[in-house]
Amino acid sequence: MNPEEVARLIRAGLPGAQVEVQSDDQTHFAARVIAREFAGKRSLARHQLVYRALGELMGREIHALSIEALTPEESERT
Repeated sequence: MNPEEVARLIRAGLPGAQVEVQSDDQTHFAARVIAREFAGKRSLARHQLVYRALGELMGREIHALSIEALTPEESERT
């Protein structure tokens, strides 16, 4: 897996999301995801939406994923 593939999968699972993914070793990834679907959801529920988009790749090709999950409004404040 590479960061572009991970970002593509997240975008497919969360259409319209802005996604940036980085990785130094192609197994540990850091993702910044901005999506309207996160509105009104706690951090755990937001992460679950991202994990669902990645499916079985989590724990296999993607060993670890750090997620920053924000609504569009929250992203404007950071």
